[in-house]
Amino acid sequence: MHPALAKTIADVDPEIAELITSEEKRQRDSIRLIASENYVSGAVLAATGSVLTNKYSEGYPGKRYYEGQQYIDKVEQLCVDRAKSLFGVDHANPQPYSGSPANLAVYFAFLKPGDTVMGMALPAGGHLTHGWNVSITGSYFKSVQYGVRRDTHRVDMDEVRELARKERPKLMYCGGTAIPRTIDFAAFGEIAKEVGAMLCADIAHIAGLVAAGAHPSPVSVADVVSTTTHKTLRGPRGGMLMCKADHAKAIDRAVFPGLQGGPHNHTTAGIAVALREAATADFKTYAHQIVANAKALAAALVERGFTLITGGTDNHLILVDLTSKNVSGKIAAKALDASGIELNYNSVPFDTRKPFDPSGIRIGTPAVTSRGMKEAEMRQIAAWMDQVVSAPSDAALHAKIAGEVRELCAKFPAPGILV
Repeated sequence: MHPALAKTIADVDPEIAELITSEEKRQRDSIRLIASENYVSGAVLAATGSVLTNKYSEGYPGKRYYEGQQYIDKVEQLCVDRAKSLFGVDHANPQPYSGSPANLAVYFAFLKPGDTVMGMALPAGGHLTHGWNVSITGSYFKSVQYGVRRDTHRVDMDEVRELARKERPKLMYCGGTAIPRTIDFAAFGEIAKEVGAMLCADIAHIAGLVAAGAHPSPVSVADVVSTTTHKTLRGPRGGMLMCKADHAKAIDRAVFPGLQGGPHNHTTAGIAVALREAATADFKTYAHQIVANAKALAAALVERGFTLITGGTDNHLILVDLTSKNVSGKIAAKALDASGIELNYNSVPFDTRKPFDPSGIRIGTPAVTSRGMKEAEMRQIAAWMDQVVSAPSDAALHAKIAGEVRELCAKFPAPGILV
């Protein structure tokens, strides 16, 4: 945090200032392997903390319901233009507050309550908003869910086609939150076209990889592309919808006035900065290193006897089944957190344990790659993980490894953190 800003917060609210400082130190001193987290640049932090947070701007550039939009319109238009250029899309809307509202806007744009939607089941790696029963998307719409094969833990596109032919969904989703392999967008596109469904590709986790060419793009086959703007894209917490020109009006109307009022202009500015960064050669190198690091970490874990869902990874994400290690995902995650290694416990396909105490853990490499860590550091991380998972109740070992983690992190400064 900039010293002047820290002083301002400390003067006004020392309790919050202390908590922010503590969180900065935690992010500085820990190995962050949560697949949906990253470090934004100092420029993105500055944009999101700017005076743009003071402005209210219902509507779209050139069509606002408030005055004083001369500069806000330019900020949002820059963001839109950069998204269109980076992803090669006809239209982009960066106003959704996050990924879930963005997905809900797709439903509102194209479906009526009771219409059929088809998405990946949450236990197989999908997202709540792809029609899962505890989500509004599974309550107000008829939801049919596809999964993965028991033997490979990969999507069987023949089964997806059979289900789509039977159920005739109006909207199909592909993508999710725990998919370690390349998504076959073309195959989903063929099925959606055959059954007359709209196809939405949710690339929230892999947007940065897609932008940099480290993962195939869905733009040529999907009617709508939904994403968050953080994770691998390395922007602020927000959402974005991209689509073909024919769907632009429906998407824009669904976002505003359909689901929300004024956009968060400071977030829009942060997204614009992140999109500019993502268009650079350095970012392309970074995105490919994310994948290289994930592959190296996966291989090192396999060498130490860990069981990986699908046997490895093609992207930033690794899903580990700890059943063979005789420890639950929750116990392992908490022990690793005490050791300075942060990740989340996660269900695995066909898990026999409950979601709040599942068999697996989910790992991602975007944040450690942002710090400049490479394959050698991934092998060291795997070694530490093996030690902790093998002794989840050994507090002395956890403290020792936490100290070693701090020493490693000191060699790789975290972007945007000055403490």
